[in-house]
Amino acid sequence: MNPSFVTSMAYSLGDERHALQDSAAVGRLQSPIADLATAGFAWHHVCAPQQTSYDLARAAVSSLPLPETVDAIIYSTCLPHNGNAGDVAAWSASRDVKHLMDFPASKLQSDLELHSAAVFGLTQQGCTGLLGSLRLANSLLASEPDWRTVLCVTADRFPEEAVYEQSYNVISDGAAACLVSADPGRFRVVASHQITNGGLHAASNDETVGLFFSYIPNLVRQTLDRASLSIADIDWVVPQNTNHTAWTIAARLLGIDADRVCQPTLGEVGHAISADNVINLSALLDTGALRPGQHVLLVMAGHGLNWQATVLQATEHIG
Repeated sequence: MNPSFVTSMAYSLGDERHALQDSAAVGRLQSPIADLATAGFAWHHVCAPQQTSYDLARAAVSSLPLPETVDAIIYSTCLPHNGNAGDVAAWSASRDVKHLMDFPASKLQSDLELHSAAVFGLTQQGCTGLLGSLRLANSLLASEPDWRTVLCVTADRFPEEAVYEQSYNVISDGAAACLVSADPGRFRVVASHQITNGGLHAASNDETVGLFFSYIPNLVRQTLDRASLSIADIDWVVPQNTNHTAWTIAARLLGIDADRVCQPTLGEVGHAISADNVINLSALLDTGALRPGQHVLLVMAGHGLNWQATVLQATEHIG
């Protein structure tokens, strides 16, 4: 199978930046501030009242150098209501379900005038949706010989009055986008893998945290087997923004130096749902530490329960 490449990435965050103390004071958080701060959190980003998840998606995609032709758009959301750009009040008044089917992926295709792009939506992979999009994009480029570029987008915004904490992690409203191409770019997609245990779809916060330490090592080992690599071949692990102590423990379980686990935006951004891998990888790129030939392991866990990982290899275009 011909390789595919991640050529560019971008992200956007909710307009309002709040400190833990401010969000706790208005009831956005549940855990003690000291516990969240010890976990590495300090700030998070919340959408302004009129800012939608689609606004976040448009902002992220607008930062990408879009080619003249995009063959497909894969639009991922974690929360079901973000998969509809329609007016819920209009549905309530009319009882016409078309107001519940105003799909943001189609709206994005129209607004960007990407009229030849096929549209795909992912809505049931939790926080792993962007990695699921990368896997699907890689498969589409392999099976459609005339296609050259797939636009992957993920965007989520919590509802008004929501608690901005999940499984003891501070949440940010955010979006991320990347271009996956059949033409060489910054990162070659080496391998992807997913584990889903639907029997755990209703796991509690404590159960979710406990399962992290058993499923992440299994996910990583199985992904590396697919890539014909060992953990010693991985130069960087770029995970989601969850408790940094949890990833210190996970690094020991994986047999990897904790210094190679890259979560530089944890304190500033918090957990931006499916966007964390792009946000942290972008920050790693900005340091200039990535070198051609190095392998990067993207890891994400999400509700469902789903665990996904992707191995990327930096190319000579990394600079």
